[in-house]
Amino acid sequence: MIRTSRLNIIEAQEGDIEKIIEIESRPDTRDFLWIGTYEEHKQEIKDPNHRLLVFKDPGNSETLGYALIRLDFKSEIFELRRIAIIDKGIGYGRESMIALFKYAFEDLGMNRFWLDVYPDNVIGIRLYESLGMHKDGVLRQNYKAERGYLDQIIYSMLKDEYFKFRRKA
Repeated sequence: MIRTSRLNIIEAQEGDIEKIIEIESRPDTRDFLWIGTYEEHKQEIKDPNHRLLVFKDPGNSETLGYALIRLDFKSEIFELRRIAIIDKGIGYGRESMIALFKYAFEDLGMNRFWLDVYPDNVIGIRLYESLGMHKDGVLRQNYKAERGYLDQIIYSMLKDEYFKFRRKA
């Protein structure tokens, strides 16, 4: 379990899947995430190279968000495949990202943390850049969605950058 001042971040159980799909399907979320099926999420829970995490309110255990991570232990790469927060604008995204950086670099000893984001996810982009993530580039029209062909912007942080950022914070 990862604890922050306002969140308990724990590994999802099968009983959390319906809530995760509900979060993925929300109108303020669904354009920025790929929506998984029940079976796909069930497999992610079982797969040792994935972490499906839920963000819980420590006071009442209400689910406030979730993240899906893919781990490449050989290359020491932490890929944040999805992250979604229900209550936006009150700092849960920043708090959970900082906790995930710590988990990746300090607990798991990873060398690289990366994610992709659609260009119209301006809130996410602003957050990633404010946290010191490096914009690696753009995969042009890399994903076909109901909205059409979408670019994906790649952001990353390396272990040494994390420790420099942490010292500044």
